[in-house]
Amino acid sequence: MNIILFDEPTIRQNLLPLTFTRPVADIRVGIITIAEKWITYMGEAVSYLTQPYLQEKFKVFFGTHNLYINGAVCPDENLLQSVRELKMGEALYYGDTLVALNGDNLEMHTIEELISHTASRRQECDTCTIMKDVWDIFLNNGQLICSDFKVLTKDRQSQPVNDRHTMVYAEENIFIEEGVNIRAAVLNAENGPIYIGKDAQVHEGAVIRGPFALCEGSNVNMGGKMRGDVTVGPFCKVGGEVSASVILGYSNKGHEGFLGNSVIGEWCNLGADTNTSNLKNNYAEVKLWNYTTGGLKGTGQQFCGLIMGDHSKSGINTMFNTGTVVGVSANIFGAGFPPNFIPSFSWGGAAGLETYQLSKAFEVAAKVMERRNIPFDETERAILYNVFEQTQHYAKN
Repeated sequence: MNIILFDEPTIRQNLLPLTFTRPVADIRVGIITIAEKWITYMGEAVSYLTQPYLQEKFKVFFGTHNLYINGAVCPDENLLQSVRELKMGEALYYGDTLVALNGDNLEMHTIEELISHTASRRQECDTCTIMKDVWDIFLNNGQLICSDFKVLTKDRQSQPVNDRHTMVYAEENIFIEEGVNIRAAVLNAENGPIYIGKDAQVHEGAVIRGPFALCEGSNVNMGGKMRGDVTVGPFCKVGGEVSASVILGYSNKGHEGFLGNSVIGEWCNLGADTNTSNLKNNYAEVKLWNYTTGGLKGTGQQFCGLIMGDHSKSGINTMFNTGTVVGVSANIFGAGFPPNFIPSFSWGGAAGLETYQLSKAFEVAAKVMERRNIPFDETERAILYNVFEQTQHYAKN
């Protein structure tokens, strides 16, 4: 069966700015991305049916037997059985949301064709974990760390904690991959598992509570305080205090400062003493900028911090107010609180925003990616250029 993970249009729009630069299924929540979960559960490769400007990087492959799966849906054993039992032309729904369709050899090469297709038979699933809004990512992160941990570590042996100055609680809930270096840290997995990826490092004085995932090649810096429900994607550096947050990968929050109930994209950097507020002073519901409505949308949450798209940066001592959304390739700095919505390719802060010159944004992106030995090629350039073209009207409002 050829598995194609598709972007449901409304969900994709609600997950902006994170989905400006990736398909929905490429979002990391738990230990691995949604796409990697399906690969792990199904034992099959996947491809992506996404926006045309993203297809050069995220390929789609059509076969004679195509199974279309909603890229916002996280698999589990019960859902997997329901998906596998779909016959040709049958669709699986959770409420009004299309979860999967056995399209077999039907000609559906665009998202519009897929969504408009009427299945011959419709099945319903009782439960389903779906990332419908950006805050769903940090809300579900702890639970998905636990489920990913069980799948990824099944029948495998963890590397030992050999450092005699490291304190370990509930060691049976800790899994350490090869090449990890831990020095004089505290690992407390009593409330949830701790996963330390290949070649990661936990430096002196770091305190980590589970559920927690530190992915390949990443670092928890000296004195870092990881308070649980936290995922640090691959090749990141984190320090200071982090709670209930996801850093997708290749980003740095290396210094002191608080990050809570937040999602940070790839290739971001939070300057020293950058702080996010995740709770309003009046304890009211947090509202976030929403690209679908073009205004604020209630989250139903009391705690919500910062949502930041790829390639964005903040200067030292930046203060982000409760429920702030930052687009792609923004550069935020200066005293005071910047606006709660900062469009993509913005330059400035509380004193005002200007448009970040595209050539300068390209230059910085190239330098940052080269540090990780990843080229800023024409494909990456084209994606950022397309995002620039899509989002400039926000800067003019």
